[in-house]
Amino acid sequence: MKAIVSKQPGPPDTLVLEDVADPSPGPGEVLIKVDSAALNFFDTLIIEDKYQYKPERPFSPGAEFAGTVEALGQDVNGFEAGQRVMAHSGWGACREKMVVPAQKVIALPDAISFEAAAGLTVTYGTTIHGLRDRAGLQPGETLAVLGAAGGVGQAAVEIGKAMGARVIACASSEEKLAFCRELGADDTLNYSEVSLKDALKEMTGGKGADVVYDPVGADLAEQAVRATAWNGRFLVIGFAAGTIPKIPLNLVLLKGCALVGVFWGSFAERTPEAHRSNMEMILNWVAEGKIRPHIDQTYALADTPVALTALAERKVMGKVIIKP
Repeated sequence: MKAIVSKQPGPPDTLVLEDVADPSPGPGEVLIKVDSAALNFFDTLIIEDKYQYKPERPFSPGAEFAGTVEALGQDVNGFEAGQRVMAHSGWGACREKMVVPAQKVIALPDAISFEAAAGLTVTYGTTIHGLRDRAGLQPGETLAVLGAAGGVGQAAVEIGKAMGARVIACASSEEKLAFCRELGADDTLNYSEVSLKDALKEMTGGKGADVVYDPVGADLAEQAVRATAWNGRFLVIGFAAGTIPKIPLNLVLLKGCALVGVFWGSFAERTPEAHRSNMEMILNWVAEGKIRPHIDQTYALADTPVALTALAERKVMGKVIIKP
């Protein structure tokens, strides 16, 4: 079968397309023919050994995918050959076939396309875990989303609206903010033109945001903490800007707010049934039209380096899908 492979640390152009052996499922595993795989920003880091996970080489990027069950390993129940499914794998999905533990596989309703489903697990899974499990977001609260036009940002805008929050989408250009308004954002803020802290306070009548969703990091993080409300929750999602911020802890004391880590990968590993419950809620919202996953562009398997370069250069709004 064909696979995009990382053989050495480096940028996207170091990846190669190769023929590799077909996998077979072991006990408790499912073999899936990959129809669509999705890329995320961290795929640009993992191929350079700059991510918290460092897979043994050679490996393929791609942490999530959707496709059709081809075979079941021993002791696997609840799935059958030919069934439409979605799954997460951490890495490895940019290839024609994947083997994953059955606990990471979720049945896919016929009403949802492979392309849409492929990009749901990481971004929407991370976001519903953050907003539902970690922040306890309530209807009527204000949610500020940084990097709101990116993969997890888009998910936060949509899930925040589905949960009944007022959503302020924050991004770096008017083009991105127009996209956020199409997603349903109530208000938008261009932090390349105004102070994030001052603008968020002004937009909330001086109160600040009840929940801040931050996948960006760098200098924006402290500004956003300063604009977090009393009893607010600041969600640490990631550091797409490349710099891990250092937050003065006196701000947390004086504001009575909480800095809350959101490590979806560990959550899904430790509590797979809770993750499954979250994803079933997401699938229901997609089927009902409350969530409409936006696909920025679809690429052939051989063009995975081109897709990763677009992600690294922040040229993507929504999800990037690979079609093996």
